[in-house]
Amino acid sequence: MPSILLHLTAAALYSGLALVFWRTRWRGPILDQPLHGIATWERSLLLLAIVLHGITLIAEIFPAHTMRFGFSVALSLILWLAIVFYWIESLYARMDGLQMLGLPLAALCVLLPPFFPGQHLLANAGAPVFRAHFLMAMLAYSLFTLAALHAILMAVAEKSLHRGRLTPLLSGLPPLLTMEALLFRMIHIGFALLTLTLASGILFSEALFGKPLAFNHKTIFALLSWLIFAALLTGRHLRGWRGRKALRWTLAGFGALLLAYVGSRFVLEVILGRAT
Repeated sequence: MPSILLHLTAAALYSGLALVFWRTRWRGPILDQPLHGIATWERSLLLLAIVLHGITLIAEIFPAHTMRFGFSVALSLILWLAIVFYWIESLYARMDGLQMLGLPLAALCVLLPPFFPGQHLLANAGAPVFRAHFLMAMLAYSLFTLAALHAILMAVAEKSLHRGRLTPLLSGLPPLLTMEALLFRMIHIGFALLTLTLASGILFSEALFGKPLAFNHKTIFALLSWLIFAALLTGRHLRGWRGRKALRWTLAGFGALLLAYVGSRFVLEVILGRAT
């Protein structure tokens, strides 16, 4: 199957499942529709979309024995990993609301690389240190993406509770305290991975990138994101931060992290038209 057809098929599966979840879970008052989790056929189709999306990523990231990683591929990989985490986590906990947030974004991001291929080739891509650094960075990105979507879902659920108007999907979510515990579990793991990413980048910059660490906007935004999440976790443990305050800090930290690499590559590749 040609590459573009894989992109289109994966996007169609994500979009179709998002539409199914919208029509069967999100719309209407609670009594209009029965409450149920993810059906086996829905989970199977989502797994197929994940597999097809993963195949497109391999072709985009490793063309002709090199490693290319522009902003569009970064977004596609981050959303792919986030959906993978969602698929696995949904086996153990109800995370139904994330379908309506994550699947449309995944459908969009899987289509970005063919239109914005980028030509940014990564140096030292074969080095074990670089591969470990890259893997930790992408896992941290994806976990914080899932945490940000989770925070948005919590904000929607909290607002709906205050208004006394719940859809079938929101009524089937776990209690807000349970969702909050899941949110901070993702943030703790993501923060540990982000810390390791920054530490490896600082300590092994010469081996990773072939030059000493440069305090450019990418480094500054990454450090800013780390400080925001560090403050959030400190506030959580010492002052019991929760609710809207925790959600705002989560989204702020994710926004800074997104600007660190994806934002900088977008400016270089799309606005300035440069590969490096």
